[in-house]
Amino acid sequence: MSDTFSVDVPADVPESAKATYIENYRAITHGTKRLMLFAGDQKIEHLNDDFYGDNIHIDDACPEHLFKIANSSKIGVFAAQPGLVARYGKKYSDINYLLKMNSKTHLVKTNQKDPHSRMLYSVEKAVKLRDQSGLKIRGIGYTIYLGSEYEDQMLAEAAQLIWDAHQNGLLVVLWIYPRGTAVKDEKDPHLIAGAAGAAATLGSDFVKVNAPKKEGFNSAELLKEASLAAGNTGLVCAGGSSTSAEKFLTQLYDQIHTGGASGNATGRNIHQKSLSEAIRMCNAISAITIDNADVKTALKIYEGE
Repeated sequence: MSDTFSVDVPADVPESAKATYIENYRAITHGTKRLMLFAGDQKIEHLNDDFYGDNIHIDDACPEHLFKIANSSKIGVFAAQPGLVARYGKKYSDINYLLKMNSKTHLVKTNQKDPHSRMLYSVEKAVKLRDQSGLKIRGIGYTIYLGSEYEDQMLAEAAQLIWDAHQNGLLVVLWIYPRGTAVKDEKDPHLIAGAAGAAATLGSDFVKVNAPKKEGFNSAELLKEASLAAGNTGLVCAGGSSTSAEKFLTQLYDQIHTGGASGNATGRNIHQKSLSEAIRMCNAISAITIDNADVKTALKIYEGE
């Protein structure tokens, strides 16, 4: 895909930050309206469960593996917590970074307490890290659990973060997952569409949701409602747990071309592989997302042909 569109700058981006916003948008989308987000924020979210164990390559045991992948692949942006970026970022200064501003572990289950992921970092600190390090910090990310009894606090924090980010020319990706004792089906298509609409209402540039599921229906077809609800907020789907490359790439293609998604946000299906395989997988995903390739072409990239 070629750089043929003008960036629609939101009204909450001041004139002094417009050039920065446009530069950041074009950088993470490679001059398209699609986003290939490599998710590296699970070091807190899932602790070490996703990084060490059966069917996980030993390369994934060290957090630097994430940076090596991002540095050697065609991605849009690499998402990780500011602390991890501060530890490794200077060694990998060519990467486009998205700082994840809140996180929680998976130890406290929903049947014990509704999920609540509080802000760990302010936009002021993110901007300070960007300015003093010179790293390519393009945006921030934040997770909201709709349906949690604490959703009002997360919604309020997200709204403030989006305002502050746009004031500084940074983009925002919201992770929005319906979750809590009030939520009976986290993958309900209508509910996921509601989450996408909530992201648009908050002013987010992109929203990451789980792919919808409903017995007897095609997931990509079901995604259409969420894509429409998101409006001009780009909708990307979470990659989920590891699966075969062909199945994953086919699912991604269908999400974009049938469901109307604007890209993907993938973690485990990339980083649980060896470095060389993970790089090929990244490039295969980007071929579909950014270069508009078909599944057959992407598979050849993954297989090293």
